[in-house]
Amino acid sequence: MEIQRLTDKGFPTKTFQKDAIIYEPGMQPRYVYFIQSGEVRMVTISDDGKEFIQGVFKAGQYFGEPALLIDKPYLAFTIVNKVSRIIQVNRQDFFALIENEPDFSMSLIKTLSRRLFYKSMMLEELANEKAEHRLLTIINYLLPDVVVGAPLKVTRQELADMTGLRVETVIRGVKLLSKKGLISLSRGKIIRLE
Repeated sequence: MEIQRLTDKGFPTKTFQKDAIIYEPGMQPRYVYFIQSGEVRMVTISDDGKEFIQGVFKAGQYFGEPALLIDKPYLAFTIVNKVSRIIQVNRQDFFALIENEPDFSMSLIKTLSRRLFYKSMMLEELANEKAEHRLLTIINYLLPDVVVGAPLKVTRQELADMTGLRVETVIRGVKLLSKKGLISLSRGKIIRLE
């Protein structure tokens, strides 16, 4: 809904190529980024180069607003997963949307609340040493966004990056969760059954 509203208002769209970095830690926020098409991941990178995925944003979603709202530097990288068309909304225009469009403000509050809930849940899970438990929690968190009968469109690598586990541990964990009947697999894909 926000994307159409922005295009109707004449906001331009910019194309970002795969692997482009939109912003990185320490940069001052200038825009909120609305994805018209494509996909972007938000990651922190450890000293040894390992990525920890904080979120994946897809068409119809937006990112970058927390830092802009509180005028603090970004804490993570945002990297384009596939060619993306993005509307960059500057600070003044973003605050005008918040002030003048109550339905946009409510949508923003809900989006921020979902993200806060996710981060709180992941902090609790990262403190839990059991890989199976971490995996099951993130899978159960992601599955409600999947249509019944459809596969979860998250790779084993992405699950590893979201949970702080190694890919090999994720592969073993997914097989074990399936054997226990806690998740359903079809041709190696995690499927939502209900």
